[in-house]
Amino acid sequence: MHKRFNVLGVGISSINMNLALSVIDGWITRHESKYVTITGVHGVMESQTDEDIRKIHNQAGMVTPDGMPLVWLGRFNKHKNVNRVYGPDLMHEICEKYTAKGYRHYLYGGNEGVPELLKSRLEERFPGIKIVGTFSPPFRALSDEEDEKIIKMINNAKPDIVWVGLSTPKQERWMAKHVGRLEAPVLIGVGAAFDFHAGLKKQAPLWMQKSGFEWLFRLSTEPQRLWRRYLKNNPLFVFLIIRQIFGLKRYADEW
Repeated sequence: MHKRFNVLGVGISSINMNLALSVIDGWITRHESKYVTITGVHGVMESQTDEDIRKIHNQAGMVTPDGMPLVWLGRFNKHKNVNRVYGPDLMHEICEKYTAKGYRHYLYGGNEGVPELLKSRLEERFPGIKIVGTFSPPFRALSDEEDEKIIKMINNAKPDIVWVGLSTPKQERWMAKHVGRLEAPVLIGVGAAFDFHAGLKKQAPLWMQKSGFEWLFRLSTEPQRLWRRYLKNNPLFVFLIIRQIFGLKRYADEW
């Protein structure tokens, strides 16, 4: 069992890419039912105003540090081996390293046509990969009957991993609701990875990812959608972290 460190009440996994791959491989081998949240500053800040989201993160099998601020905080808290486990990278590594094992993948999420395009791109990039189904759900809330049909559809495909691309916090709520009801051992919420790997959006240059300025790149590409998230959340996150570091506010470990 991997350790976690406390970031404003969210238990971030003390993990790196190799360890994440090993943990997920173990879940599939043992056929356990787990979900993975890929969590950056945005996910942590959502958890400050939504107790359900905080609990969903803390009940996840793994909460990967998706963003350099969380990696730096992990190292500050003496978790020396922690490193960024970014959703698109995790998806790429699993597809590349475990295609030979015959793991079965299901793509759930994205706009209409996106999961099908992603399936085509992944099959080109990773010959032999088994993508056993795709589905783009409507943006509206699903009825119980529709939800049951989706569960049956996914279970009939018998995937080992369900990749969920619904954005935060929608994908986290969906995984928490469906873990155990879906027979797939692993659900992984990767958000924008669907658009990145389908070739519909550009990723930030590697130097921006490593230096902690990826948010600036994303803001420049989608200012209308993201300006509130970054220009409000980032300064508030820094303020709250300073309070936590200096013991002005304490957060209980709930995982």
